[in-house]
Amino acid sequence: MTMPAAIKFATCDLCDANRANSSGSFRVLPPVFGDFGGISKFCGPIVTVRCFEDNGLARAAVERSGLLETPNGPVAAVLVIDGGGSLRRALLGGNLGASAVKNGWAGVVIDGCVRDVAELAELDIGIRALAAIPMPPDKHGIGERDVAVQLQGVWIYPDDWLYADEDGIVVMPPPLET
Repeated sequence: MTMPAAIKFATCDLCDANRANSSGSFRVLPPVFGDFGGISKFCGPIVTVRCFEDNGLARAAVERSGLLETPNGPVAAVLVIDGGGSLRRALLGGNLGASAVKNGWAGVVIDGCVRDVAELAELDIGIRALAAIPMPPDKHGIGERDVAVQLQGVWIYPDDWLYADEDGIVVMPPPLET
């Protein structure tokens, strides 16, 4: 199985290589996301969820396999959650983080908050979010999945690839070989 952790990359190198790319296919997220997972460097194909203060669809996503089929075999995906930038309720906590690890996700990036920070830091997964807050989410299952989402003004599309490391987060089309 091909796992994103085995892919060697540096977001700075990706930015250097795409400095003149004016097509809009190479995007850099603003430096507002904190690192909450036990892994700082992760990448993979993107699966999206759009929800606001309700993590029902995020729960459904992490409870299914995070491995996506590619021409070269299964690859661990990154769940990107458009939480509308809400700082009022957490969309991911220790239980959902553990489910994401169990089901093979490479990472989770949230335009919103997390909770259970100490538990998340112990997990073998990359997790980025705006902040931590102890308030739990609503659980009505309201939202959309597998749609284009916007995080902090940057458009992100399902099946693009996300690369995150200590320097930042970039999004681009899938690599030629995965």
